[in-house]
Amino acid sequence: MSAVRLGPRSALALLLVSAVGVAGFGWPLLADSRSGLAHSADAPWLFALLLPLLLAVVAATIADAGLDAKAVAMLGVLAAAGAALRPLGAGTAGLEPMFFLMVLAGRVLGPGFGFVLGSVSMFASALLTGGVGPWLPFQMLGLGWVSMGAGLLPGARRLRGRGELALLAGYGAVSAVGYGLVLDLQGWPYLAGLSSDVSFVPGDPLPENLGRFLAYVLTTSLGFDLPRALLNGGLILLCGGAVLRALRRATRRAAFEAEARFEPGEGGPWQA
Repeated sequence: MSAVRLGPRSALALLLVSAVGVAGFGWPLLADSRSGLAHSADAPWLFALLLPLLLAVVAATIADAGLDAKAVAMLGVLAAAGAALRPLGAGTAGLEPMFFLMVLAGRVLGPGFGFVLGSVSMFASALLTGGVGPWLPFQMLGLGWVSMGAGLLPGARRLRGRGELALLAGYGAVSAVGYGLVLDLQGWPYLAGLSSDVSFVPGDPLPENLGRFLAYVLTTSLGFDLPRALLNGGLILLCGGAVLRALRRATRRAAFEAEARFEPGEGGPWQA
């Protein structure tokens, strides 16, 4: 069973929502000294824009791949499972076990489905844990990218066994650190303050601000990102084979892309 097909409309919708996300994360680096620093003002607008774009990704994926209510049901089940896994780590030292499920589901179900799954799972977990705030739309985008990237890895049709697990474990570790980096970029302009050598300085040249950002990451958040990476890669190596088989079996039985065929019955009316 192959991953859910990423057609032209799905790809366009993903590019659009990713472009919005890149702009939302990166605007402080290009802002002048008169701009506000906090994302708390623009986050509600980003959230308001993100939701219809996520629906556009879902609609485009349905149109391209012919998905039905079974796919939506699987999306809901996996999102609920991801949301339930997140509190298990309670954010301690960056440990968030939901990441490994998002990587495996994105691998099996494809980048479009994976992006929506990651975003919806983060939204559901925020409601479950009371983690709703100006950081939420950025977390949704970040986890959506993690799951989408797993669906874009090579060898989805042929690579199996230990080779696939090694690939996914390596990606899971790297993407966990990458998630931390982009979330740091969201919070750095206003969390680091204005009185240290690692603080964001609006209007400064881009290389200087990037240097401060690197110093900020090394001195603050890397201690959270590395445990997340180790946990993510370790869980994939330990449980990934069984979870991949279960997801592929469920996807195969759901037959998302199967074409309906109708044959005449013995008594007259056409039957499925």
